[in-house]
Amino acid sequence: MTSFISMSSLTSHVPFYGTPLRSPPPSLCASPSLPLLKKGSWGDGFKLLRVNCLSDQSEDAAESKLETTSPSSSSSMISDDYAENSAFKWCAALGGLGFLETSYLTYLKLTNSEAFCPVGGATCTTILNSDFSVVFGVPLPLVGMLAYGLVATLSLQLGAKGRLFNIEKSDAQMVLIGTTTAMGVASAYFLYILNTNFAGESCLYCLASIALSFSLFFITLKSLGSQEIQKTVGLQLCIASLVVFALSRSYNAAEPVSTRLAENDIPYFTTEITKKSSPLALSLARHLHSIEAKMYGAFWCSHCFEQKEMFGREAAKLLDYVECFPDGVTEGIKMAKACTEVKLEGFPTWVINGQVLSGEKDFSELAKLSGFNLEDLSQTK
Repeated sequence: MTSFISMSSLTSHVPFYGTPLRSPPPSLCASPSLPLLKKGSWGDGFKLLRVNCLSDQSEDAAESKLETTSPSSSSSMISDDYAENSAFKWCAALGGLGFLETSYLTYLKLTNSEAFCPVGGATCTTILNSDFSVVFGVPLPLVGMLAYGLVATLSLQLGAKGRLFNIEKSDAQMVLIGTTTAMGVASAYFLYILNTNFAGESCLYCLASIALSFSLFFITLKSLGSQEIQKTVGLQLCIASLVVFALSRSYNAAEPVSTRLAENDIPYFTTEITKKSSPLALSLARHLHSIEAKMYGAFWCSHCFEQKEMFGREAAKLLDYVECFPDGVTEGIKMAKACTEVKLEGFPTWVINGQVLSGEKDFSELAKLSGFNLEDLSQTK
């Protein structure tokens, strides 16, 4: 507010020629001091001072404006923080649950134990021991255990008021969204495999892990908001492409023995060994049996037949031979579990003293590998 004040209102002892001006109310101007007038005579009249004052009404309006705007914005910020912290708490809880589940499955995988499955029965063990339970030689449950553990750790960091671990919030968020994206894409890939390669079979652990991964992905995505999602969409697409490429490459590399033959229909048959065993062959076969050495093969494999023919009829019966396709080769028939556990690369395959050896082996090689004292190689002729 602007008021004009005469000098007569400031000095009560100075006479005024004419009608005196009234002093402004205190509420209109609260000035501790005012500048003096320029020198001049009383006849020249009074010069007016222009003073800017803030009325009580203006102050009340300003305070009212602060009161009406501040609480709403503050409430919005509190609401956003609460929703974000709630999302991180859910991620930490689901990540911990997934970590416990995959830890149990990792234990089963490493110890070759049977899985307790209340729904699906033996199909849980069948799926968990299939070719799809390993990625580049690493058990899939172990990969899941590490992923769930990382999600739980990052969520605890982001949900804590202070810095729980020495990780910046922005870095933790980027790693979290990248991890949950990879888990979600991998789960979608595995769901496709379950529907195509294990039709009619169910695995409660697999479905539970898929549900957890999807939940973590969508909760993390929601916590970012639309603007942050637009910034990370490129990263998510790159991660999704890498996951699909890696899984496809891993499973295509594991195909040779189990799935390439599935296109053929070969009923099981036996071949008769006609050669008589030599004393050396019998001694070596007994030695291999005593140290629990095993030979893995397939009924249709010519190299397997030649290996047994080298030992002869009597000695071949002493060998611990494992047939990998006892029910023949046809669509839907998979390689025997004992063979999948060894991770065969071809036939025949020997397992001697913990060593996995692919291809045919002559007597001298088998004797050396098994610690057998070979006296006379001429008897092998």
